Amino acid sequence: MTGLTGRTALVTGASRGIGKAIAQRLAADGALVAVHYGSNEAAAAATVAEIRDAGGRAFPVRADLGSAAGVDELFTGLEAGLAGQRLDILVNNAGGGGMGGSVEHTTAEEFHELFAVNVAAPFLIVQRALPLMRDGGRIVNISSCAPRLAVPAQAAYAMSKGALDVLGRTLAAQLGPRGITVNSVAPGAVDTDGTAYLREHPEAAAGITSITALGRIGRPADIADVVGFLASDDARWVTANIIDATGGTFLSPATGN
Repeated sequence: MTGLTGRTALVTGASRGIGKAIAQRLAADGALVAVHYGSNEAAAAATVAEIRDAGGRAFPVRADLGSAAGVDELFTGLEAGLAGQRLDILVNNAGGGGMGGSVEHTTAEEFHELFAVNVAAPFLIVQRALPLMRDGGRIVNISSCAPRLAVPAQAAYAMSKGALDVLGRTLAAQLGPRGITVNSVAPGAVDTDGTAYLREHPEAAAGITSITALGRIGRPADIADVVGFLASDDARWVTANIIDATGGTFLSPATGN
């Protein structure tokens, strides 16, 4: 596919997992992709190399989004890589701080870290990106099914992703006159380094599979393909949505699906 030829994209947290798959998908569709990473330079370099080897275009950008200077660092690298081009697609994928815990067991440090990376960073990135974005652009926020499921052990994490969803709907209303669409994608369990415990504990994976309508754990490409659609011209009339990309997780407690 070449539907994004001539366009540019920034994907945060793109060195591994879901972010890497998104960067690869957008590059395969023709976009020049800024591959953001926080600390794993080798993983980011590998992602960029894989994209280039497949005939795509990409460059790495390092920034610690949990720090006060991180957004400035991100846009310094982004603008250097774009070399005067405008930005067409922004994917806020980077997340951090783990899952926190229940209200009783989440520390103040964990809470603030979750909101710094999952809420403050996307907000400030959008703020900086808007003057750089072309009209008709795309913003996609990677959220979670956690706000819908209300799992007590993920209270602070679910709150942070719920805030991201609110940001998306608010931006959609604000940016509609510019033709910029804003949507969220809400994955469930996806097979990445962050969910390696599912490979080590087959019973946990089986438990999730049993409450998922499509009967398996998600793959990074499952999420990337949804983002690819939202970034394309085919999604020009889709905005202010939260796309459930869980394979149908926990649809019916009574039946397991």
